[in-house]
Amino acid sequence: MLKVGLTGGIGAGKSEVSRLLVEQGALLIDADRIAREVVAPGTAGLAAVVDAFGEGVLAEDGSLDRPRLGSIVFADAEKLAVLNSIVHPLVGARSHELEEAAAEDSVVVHDVPLLAENGLAPLYDLVIVVDASPETQLDRLVRLRGMTEEDARARMAAQATRDKRLEIADVVIDNDVPLEALQRRVRDVWADLVRRARGASE
Repeated sequence: MLKVGLTGGIGAGKSEVSRLLVEQGALLIDADRIAREVVAPGTAGLAAVVDAFGEGVLAEDGSLDRPRLGSIVFADAEKLAVLNSIVHPLVGARSHELEEAAAEDSVVVHDVPLLAENGLAPLYDLVIVVDASPETQLDRLVRLRGMTEEDARARMAAQATRDKRLEIADVVIDNDVPLEALQRRVRDVWADLVRRARGASE
């Protein structure tokens, strides 16, 4: 099995790359999706979040009101640390379960937005960074996601710098290119990942 960490700055196109890797045959473990699952209604994770932050973080239907919780934790580093101490171990445990169920020669891609920020590179056999210029990131966030330029710049500034991400990269996928070129690059990277996975399982 080859454990791959996939990351990239907001708006760099990491989701598109993960989708293309899945098309090639990768087993995707999406940290963001798992983070939502572990605080779904009825879970111990949601109960722990409510214990820590109060009933006010619940929506009317009993689910987590993410914007409300976000407004609490992103303005207060201590509260964010409390939330992370609840959610991160649950995400880690679920990710491990999914990985354990994979075949021996699998290429398991962990989609981890904050891989660089949280110093997680040593957990993986290989780290892929999806890279795009800050100008491209900003354009995509404003044009495709409907963010204001101010909000987009703030979200970008809150993440690791481009240089810090590139420092931990074993493989860089340039996404300042047309889709056809990106698809070719991902196919080439996939062929290399498969070779490495076969070598690791022998």
